[in-house]
Amino acid sequence: MRTDDFDYDLPSGLIAQEPMEPRDACRLLVLDRASGQIDHRIFRDLPDYLNKGDVLVVNETRVMPARLKGAKDETGGAVEVLLLREEYENTWECLVKPGRRIMPGAKLVFGDGVMRGLVVDRIADSGARLIRFSVDTPRTFGDVVNEIGEMPLPPYITKPLADPSTYQTVYAREARSAAAPTAGLHFTPELMEGIEAMGVRIARVELDVGIDTFRPVAEDDPTEHVIHKEYFRVGPLAAEIINTARAKGGKVVAVGTTSARSLESAWDADAGEVTPQARETDLYILPGYRFRAIDALITNFHTPRSTLLMMISAFVGRDLVMGAYHEAIEKQYRMLSFGDAMLLK
Repeated sequence: MRTDDFDYDLPSGLIAQEPMEPRDACRLLVLDRASGQIDHRIFRDLPDYLNKGDVLVVNETRVMPARLKGAKDETGGAVEVLLLREEYENTWECLVKPGRRIMPGAKLVFGDGVMRGLVVDRIADSGARLIRFSVDTPRTFGDVVNEIGEMPLPPYITKPLADPSTYQTVYAREARSAAAPTAGLHFTPELMEGIEAMGVRIARVELDVGIDTFRPVAEDDPTEHVIHKEYFRVGPLAAEIINTARAKGGKVVAVGTTSARSLESAWDADAGEVTPQARETDLYILPGYRFRAIDALITNFHTPRSTLLMMISAFVGRDLVMGAYHEAIEKQYRMLSFGDAMLLK
Protein backbone atom coordinates (compact mmCIF):
# COMPACT_ATOMS: atom_id res chain seq x y z
CA MET A 1 0.00 0.00 0.00
CA ARG A 2 1.37 3.40 -1.07
CA THR A 3 0.02 6.90 -0.66
CA ASP A 4 -0.04 7.18 -4.46
CA ASP A 5 -2.77 4.51 -4.41
CA PHE A 6 -5.10 7.18 -3.02
CA ASP A 7 -4.22 9.94 -5.46
CA TYR A 8 -6.50 11.16 -8.24
CA ASP A 9 -6.80 14.14 -10.58
CA LEU A 10 -9.19 16.65 -9.01
CA PRO A 11 -10.23 19.36 -11.50
CA SER A 12 -10.13 22.70 -9.69
CA GLY A 13 -13.36 23.73 -11.37
CA LEU A 14 -15.24 21.00 -9.49
CA ILE A 15 -14.22 22.23 -6.03
CA ALA A 16 -17.42 23.75 -4.64
CA GLN A 17 -16.92 27.32 -3.41
CA GLU A 18 -20.31 27.68 -1.75
CA PRO A 19 -22.94 25.34 -0.36
CA MET A 20 -25.98 24.15 -2.27
CA GLU A 21 -29.22 25.98 -1.49
CA PRO A 22 -31.33 24.40 -0.15
CA ARG A 23 -28.83 22.18 1.64
CA ASP A 24 -30.53 18.87 0.80
CA ALA A 25 -30.67 19.65 -2.95
CA CYS A 26 -27.10 18.44 -3.51
CA ARG A 27 -26.40 15.21 -5.35
CA LEU A 28 -25.96 11.90 -3.55
CA LEU A 29 -23.85 9.10 -5.00
CA VAL A 30 -24.96 5.79 -3.45
CA LEU A 31 -22.39 3.00 -3.52
CA ASP A 32 -23.37 -0.54 -2.54
CA ARG A 33 -20.36 -2.25 -0.94
CA ALA A 34 -21.56 -5.76 -1.73
CA SER A 35 -22.45 -5.37 -5.41
CA GLY A 36 -20.44 -2.32 -6.41
CA GLN A 37 -23.60 -0.77 -7.88
CA ILE A 38 -23.70 3.02 -8.07
CA ASP A 39 -26.92 5.03 -8.01
CA HIS A 40 -27.15 8.77 -8.57
CA ARG A 41 -29.74 10.46 -6.37
CA ILE A 42 -30.46 13.74 -4.55
CA PHE A 43 -29.58 14.06 -0.86
CA ARG A 44 -33.20 14.52 0.19
CA ASP A 45 -33.73 10.95 -1.12
CA LEU A 46 -31.68 9.63 1.82
CA PRO A 47 -34.79 8.30 3.66
CA ASP A 48 -35.23 5.77 0.81
CA TYR A 49 -32.15 3.99 2.23
CA LEU A 50 -33.20 4.06 5.89
CA ASN A 51 -35.64 1.87 7.79
CA LYS A 52 -37.52 2.02 11.05
CA GLY A 53 -35.17 0.89 13.80
CA ASP A 54 -32.02 2.29 12.18
CA VAL A 55 -29.87 4.91 13.88
CA LEU A 56 -28.39 8.03 12.31
CA VAL A 57 -25.29 9.13 14.25
CA VAL A 58 -24.39 12.81 13.95
CA ASN A 59 -21.43 14.82 15.20
CA GLU A 60 -23.04 17.85 16.84
CA THR A 61 -19.83 19.84 17.36
CA ARG A 62 -19.94 23.47 16.28
CA VAL A 63 -17.16 25.29 14.41
CA MET A 64 -15.43 28.05 16.35
CA PRO A 65 -14.52 31.33 14.63
CA ALA A 66 -11.03 30.00 15.26
CA ARG A 67 -8.94 32.23 12.97
CA LEU A 68 -7.59 35.21 14.94
CA LYS A 69 -5.70 38.12 13.37
CA GLY A 70 -3.37 40.02 15.64
CA ALA A 71 0.11 41.47 15.98
CA LYS A 72 3.37 40.97 17.85
CA ASP A 73 3.28 43.20 20.91
CA GLU A 74 6.85 44.45 20.53
CA THR A 75 7.07 45.07 16.78
CA GLY A 76 3.48 45.36 15.57
CA GLY A 77 4.16 42.72 12.91
CA ALA A 78 1.04 40.95 11.65
CA VAL A 79 0.26 37.54 13.12
CA GLU A 80 -2.44 35.01 12.31
CA VAL A 81 -3.41 32.30 14.79
CA LEU A 82 -5.64 29.28 14.21
CA LEU A 83 -7.03 27.71 17.39
CA LEU A 84 -6.81 23.91 17.23
CA ARG A 85 -7.66 22.58 20.69
CA GLU A 86 -7.66 23.68 24.30
CA GLU A 87 -4.96 21.94 26.32
CA TYR A 88 -6.09 23.51 29.59
CA GLU A 89 -8.00 26.63 30.62
CA ASN A 90 -7.40 29.44 28.09
CA THR A 91 -4.24 27.70 26.81
CA TRP A 92 -4.54 26.40 23.25
CA GLU A 93 -2.56 24.47 20.70
CA CYS A 94 -2.46 26.79 17.68
CA LEU A 95 -1.06 27.10 14.19
CA VAL A 96 0.63 30.45 13.67
CA LYS A 97 1.77 32.57 10.73
CA PRO A 98 4.56 33.47 10.25
CA GLY A 99 5.57 30.35 12.15
CA ARG A 100 9.33 30.78 12.10
CA ARG A 101 9.15 34.18 13.79
CA ILE A 102 6.73 33.27 16.58
CA MET A 103 8.80 31.48 19.20
CA PRO A 104 8.27 30.77 22.94
CA GLY A 105 8.21 34.00 24.89
CA ALA A 106 6.57 36.02 22.11
CA LYS A 107 3.72 38.28 23.23
CA LEU A 108 0.74 38.75 20.92
CA VAL A 109 -2.12 41.25 20.87
CA PHE A 110 -5.59 40.71 19.37
CA GLY A 111 -8.63 42.90 18.78
CA ASP A 112 -7.08 46.26 19.65
CA GLY A 113 -5.83 44.86 22.94
CA VAL A 114 -9.00 43.15 24.20
CA MET A 115 -7.06 39.87 24.26
CA ARG A 116 -3.41 38.98 24.64
CA GLY A 117 -1.45 35.81 24.07
CA LEU A 118 1.84 34.48 25.40
CA VAL A 119 3.58 31.74 23.40
CA VAL A 120 4.64 29.26 26.08
CA ASP A 121 5.91 26.34 23.98
CA ARG A 122 6.56 24.96 20.51
CA ILE A 123 5.14 21.50 19.76
CA ALA A 124 7.95 19.64 18.02
CA ASP A 125 6.06 17.06 15.94
CA SER A 126 3.59 19.51 14.38
CA GLY A 127 5.29 22.90 14.57
CA ALA A 128 2.21 24.26 16.36
CA ARG A 129 2.50 26.63 19.31
CA LEU A 130 1.00 26.47 22.78
CA ILE A 131 -0.45 29.91 23.54
CA ARG A 132 -1.87 31.14 26.86
CA PHE A 133 -4.58 33.76 26.29
CA SER A 134 -5.86 36.43 28.65
CA VAL A 135 -8.65 38.97 28.25
CA ASP A 136 -8.72 42.44 29.79
CA THR A 137 -12.47 42.73 30.09
CA PRO A 138 -15.18 41.02 32.16
CA ARG A 139 -15.96 38.92 29.10
CA THR A 140 -14.73 35.35 28.77
CA PHE A 141 -12.18 34.06 26.28
CA GLY A 142 -15.02 32.50 24.31
CA ASP A 143 -16.93 35.78 24.16
CA VAL A 144 -13.91 37.58 22.72
CA VAL A 145 -13.19 34.83 20.19
CA ASN A 146 -16.80 34.97 18.99
CA GLU A 147 -16.44 38.74 18.60
CA ILE A 148 -13.10 39.00 16.78
CA GLY A 149 -12.56 35.55 15.26
CA GLU A 150 -13.19 34.48 11.68
CA MET A 151 -14.52 31.19 10.33
CA PRO A 152 -11.57 28.90 9.42
CA LEU A 153 -12.57 27.75 5.95
CA PRO A 154 -10.46 25.08 4.22
CA PRO A 155 -7.64 26.51 2.08
CA TYR A 156 -9.26 25.31 -1.16
CA ILE A 157 -12.32 27.53 -0.57
CA THR A 158 -11.23 30.92 -1.82
CA LYS A 159 -14.60 32.64 -2.11
CA PRO A 160 -15.56 34.72 0.96
CA LEU A 161 -18.39 33.22 3.00
CA ALA A 162 -21.43 35.50 2.88
CA ASP A 163 -23.19 33.74 5.76
CA PRO A 164 -21.00 31.97 8.37
CA SER A 165 -23.95 29.78 9.43
CA THR A 166 -23.71 27.89 6.14
CA TYR A 167 -20.49 26.31 7.49
CA GLN A 168 -22.40 24.91 10.49
CA THR A 169 -24.70 21.91 10.62
CA VAL A 170 -28.30 22.63 11.57
CA TYR A 171 -27.86 20.46 14.67
CA ALA A 172 -24.54 21.97 15.84
CA ARG A 173 -24.31 22.84 19.53
CA GLU A 174 -21.16 23.70 21.51
CA ALA A 175 -18.35 25.38 19.56
CA ARG A 176 -15.27 23.17 19.81
CA SER A 177 -13.98 22.48 16.29
CA ALA A 178 -11.53 24.10 13.87
CA ALA A 179 -13.42 22.64 10.89
CA ALA A 180 -16.97 21.53 10.16
CA PRO A 181 -18.08 17.89 10.08
CA THR A 182 -19.06 18.56 6.49
CA ALA A 183 -21.13 15.44 5.75
CA GLY A 184 -23.74 16.92 8.05
CA LEU A 185 -24.01 20.20 6.14
CA HIS A 186 -26.57 18.64 3.77
CA PHE A 187 -29.27 18.12 6.40
CA THR A 188 -32.16 20.52 6.84
CA PRO A 189 -34.44 20.61 9.91
CA GLU A 190 -37.26 19.28 7.73
CA LEU A 191 -35.18 16.33 6.52
CA MET A 192 -34.15 15.49 10.10
CA GLU A 193 -37.76 15.65 11.25
CA GLY A 194 -38.89 13.41 8.40
CA ILE A 195 -36.22 10.83 9.18
CA GLU A 196 -37.21 10.74 12.85
CA ALA A 197 -40.88 10.41 11.88
CA MET A 198 -39.95 7.18 10.06
CA GLY A 199 -38.83 5.66 13.35
CA VAL A 200 -35.12 6.27 12.78
CA ARG A 201 -33.38 7.34 16.00
CA ILE A 202 -30.83 10.18 16.05
CA ALA A 203 -27.76 9.56 18.24
CA ARG A 204 -25.59 12.59 18.97
CA VAL A 205 -21.85 12.32 19.53
CA GLU A 206 -19.02 14.85 19.44
CA LEU A 207 -15.58 14.89 17.89
CA ASP A 208 -13.59 18.11 17.94
CA VAL A 209 -12.49 18.33 14.31
CA GLY A 210 -8.87 19.43 13.93
CA ILE A 211 -6.90 20.94 11.08
CA ASP A 212 -5.41 17.54 10.22
CA THR A 213 -8.53 16.91 8.16
CA PHE A 214 -7.13 19.30 5.49
CA ARG A 215 -3.62 17.87 5.31
CA PRO A 216 -2.61 15.39 2.61
CA VAL A 217 -0.32 12.55 3.60
CA ALA A 218 3.23 13.57 2.64
CA GLU A 219 4.91 10.22 3.31
CA ASP A 220 5.14 7.67 0.49
CA ASP A 221 4.13 4.96 2.97
CA PRO A 222 0.87 6.03 4.66
CA THR A 223 1.62 3.90 7.71
CA GLU A 224 4.47 6.32 8.51
CA HIS A 225 2.07 9.29 8.73
CA VAL A 226 1.32 10.53 12.25
CA ILE A 227 -2.33 11.42 12.69
CA HIS A 228 -3.24 14.15 15.17
CA LYS A 229 -5.27 13.37 18.27
CA GLU A 230 -8.83 14.64 18.48
CA TYR A 231 -11.13 14.68 21.48
CA PHE A 232 -14.40 12.75 21.19
CA ARG A 233 -17.42 12.13 23.38
CA VAL A 234 -19.94 9.30 23.16
CA GLY A 235 -22.44 9.75 25.96
CA PRO A 236 -24.53 7.09 27.73
CA LEU A 237 -27.70 7.96 25.80
CA ALA A 238 -25.98 7.72 22.40
CA ALA A 239 -24.38 4.40 23.36
CA GLU A 240 -27.73 3.04 24.54
CA ILE A 241 -29.53 4.09 21.34
CA ILE A 242 -26.83 2.54 19.15
CA ASN A 243 -26.49 -0.71 21.07
CA THR A 244 -30.25 -1.20 21.31
CA ALA A 245 -30.65 -0.70 17.58
CA ARG A 246 -27.85 -3.15 16.80
CA ALA A 247 -29.38 -5.77 19.11
CA LYS A 248 -32.69 -5.46 17.25
CA GLY A 249 -31.13 -5.68 13.78
CA GLY A 250 -31.11 -1.98 12.94
CA LYS A 251 -28.34 -0.34 10.92
CA VAL A 252 -25.97 2.21 12.41
CA VAL A 253 -25.46 4.95 9.81
CA ALA A 254 -22.63 7.35 10.64
CA VAL A 255 -22.94 10.88 9.30
CA GLY A 256 -19.36 11.71 8.40
CA THR A 257 -15.96 10.24 9.08
CA THR A 258 -15.84 12.07 12.42
CA SER A 259 -18.94 10.26 13.71
CA ALA A 260 -17.54 6.97 12.42
CA ARG A 261 -14.18 7.57 14.07
CA SER A 262 -15.89 8.40 17.36
CA LEU A 263 -17.89 5.17 17.34
CA GLU A 264 -14.97 2.99 16.29
CA SER A 265 -12.88 4.59 19.06
CA ALA A 266 -15.65 3.90 21.59
CA TRP A 267 -16.05 0.25 20.57
CA ASP A 268 -15.36 -2.21 23.41
CA ALA A 269 -14.19 -5.46 21.85
CA ASP A 270 -14.73 -7.45 25.06
CA ALA A 271 -18.29 -6.19 25.52
CA GLY A 272 -19.03 -6.27 21.79
CA GLU A 273 -20.69 -2.86 21.87
CA VAL A 274 -20.16 0.88 21.91
CA THR A 275 -19.42 2.21 25.40
CA PRO A 276 -19.72 5.76 26.78
CA GLN A 277 -16.34 7.45 26.53
CA ALA A 278 -14.84 10.95 26.52
CA ARG A 279 -11.16 11.09 25.64
CA GLU A 280 -8.62 11.75 22.91
CA THR A 281 -8.34 9.37 19.98
CA ASP A 282 -5.50 8.83 17.56
CA LEU A 283 -7.27 5.99 15.75
CA TYR A 284 -5.84 5.88 12.23
CA ILE A 285 -8.07 3.86 9.91
CA LEU A 286 -6.34 2.40 6.85
CA PRO A 287 -7.32 -0.42 4.48
CA GLY A 288 -7.17 -3.66 6.42
CA TYR A 289 -9.04 -2.19 9.38
CA ARG A 290 -12.24 -4.07 10.33
CA PHE A 291 -15.13 -1.78 11.18
CA ARG A 292 -17.17 -2.90 14.16
CA ALA A 293 -19.53 -0.09 15.12
CA ILE A 294 -21.06 1.17 11.85
CA ASP A 295 -22.99 -0.37 8.96
CA ALA A 296 -23.17 2.56 6.56
CA LEU A 297 -21.46 5.91 6.13
CA ILE A 298 -22.56 9.26 4.72
CA THR A 299 -19.56 11.31 3.61
CA ASN A 300 -18.42 14.04 1.26
CA PHE A 301 -15.78 13.66 -1.44
CA HIS A 302 -12.28 14.05 0.00
CA THR A 303 -9.00 15.52 -1.18
CA PRO A 304 -6.41 13.31 -2.91
CA ARG A 305 -3.89 11.52 -0.68
CA SER A 306 -5.88 12.29 2.47
CA THR A 307 -6.39 10.15 5.55
CA LEU A 308 -10.15 10.50 5.01
CA LEU A 309 -9.95 8.98 1.53
CA MET A 310 -7.92 6.13 3.03
CA MET A 311 -10.53 5.67 5.75
CA ILE A 312 -13.46 5.30 3.37
CA SER A 313 -11.32 2.96 1.24
CA ALA A 314 -10.96 0.81 4.36
CA PHE A 315 -14.76 0.74 4.67
CA VAL A 316 -15.64 0.04 1.04
CA GLY A 317 -12.48 -1.11 -0.70
CA ARG A 318 -9.95 1.03 -2.51
CA ASP A 319 -10.92 -0.03 -6.03
CA LEU A 320 -14.62 0.63 -5.49
CA VAL A 321 -13.93 4.04 -3.98
CA MET A 322 -11.58 5.17 -6.71
CA GLY A 323 -14.00 3.91 -9.35
CA ALA A 324 -16.81 5.90 -7.72
CA TYR A 325 -14.64 9.02 -7.61
CA HIS A 326 -13.81 8.62 -11.30
CA GLU A 327 -17.51 8.35 -12.15
CA ALA A 328 -18.39 11.34 -9.95
CA ILE A 329 -15.80 13.48 -11.71
CA GLU A 330 -17.06 12.31 -15.10
CA LYS A 331 -20.57 13.34 -14.08
CA GLN A 332 -19.37 16.72 -12.77
CA TYR A 333 -20.17 16.22 -9.10
CA ARG A 334 -19.31 19.15 -6.83
CA MET A 335 -16.35 18.16 -4.66
CA LEU A 336 -14.99 18.62 -1.12
CA SER A 337 -16.44 20.50 1.88
CA PHE A 338 -19.30 22.39 0.17
CA GLY A 339 -19.75 19.71 -2.47
CA ASP A 340 -22.01 16.72 -3.01
CA ALA A 341 -22.28 13.63 -0.84
CA MET A 342 -21.86 9.87 -0.90
CA LEU A 343 -23.76 7.12 0.88
CA LEU A 344 -21.60 4.04 1.37
CA LYS A 345 -23.83 1.13 2.35
